[in-house]
Amino acid sequence: MKKLLFVLLGSTFIGSASAATLVVEGKYQNKNLFVQNALGNNGVGFCAQEIKVNGKITTDETNSSAFEIDLASLQLKYGDKVTVEIVHKDDCTPKVLNMDDLKPKPTFEVLAIGVSPAGQLKWSTKNESGSLPFIVEQFKWNKWIPVGEVDGVGSPDNHEYTFQVTTHSGDNKFRVKQKGLNGLSKNSPEAVLKTTNTKPTFTVAKNASAIDFSNETAYELFDAYGIVVKKGFGKNIKLDNLGKGNYYLNFDNTTAEFKK
Repeated sequence: MKKLLFVLLGSTFIGSASAATLVVEGKYQNKNLFVQNALGNNGVGFCAQEIKVNGKITTDETNSSAFEIDLASLQLKYGDKVTVEIVHKDDCTPKVLNMDDLKPKPTFEVLAIGVSPAGQLKWSTKNESGSLPFIVEQFKWNKWIPVGEVDGVGSPDNHEYTFQVTTHSGDNKFRVKQKGLNGLSKNSPEAVLKTTNTKPTFTVAKNASAIDFSNETAYELFDAYGIVVKKGFGKNIKLDNLGKGNYYLNFDNTTAEFKK
């Protein structure tokens, strides 16, 4: 029998001449799933016919216009992988109303976080409920700036992570964060390090063709409208392609202004 396979909105459909399967995958978040059911196109019988969770047929009653998939009764642990298969008639498709409740959320707890003089940021966590990236952020220029990412393991056990950061002169502050659905995010405590790095200085060439730093530094260059026109790490910035006007320069942990 010829079968069809396609993916739509994070759910997989496997179909044959008489039946199809809607597959929903994610991590158990201590919530059940709710399904909106429909009659078949011929008006006889409801669309959904059988439910499987992690390969096992459940006792959920599908013979109604709406029903609940009782994940709580299956002895799942928070964060466990869940694969739900809804076998249904091929001329209609049930709708899972709360699929997002199987998507991971930022639930991690930080056991310890710190940064070494060599710039190695280390943190340990527990109670992760799904694999989400940890976004590493550094506070400078009066804002938190993303400087890298590390994939989270995503299980409730204890885990350790490391990331090499670049420090500036004076006090350095770092943190990690995870983002979930609808803008939900969670931040770690801050890791603080005071360095003895030499604070760089800068000069603008007489012909305004470049900015030269006394030593390498991260930088951002803004025009008078607040638009970033240059960004990077190094000892100089070429200005040849920039027009005359006022500019604002972020470097090391300092903000300055100059005119071209």
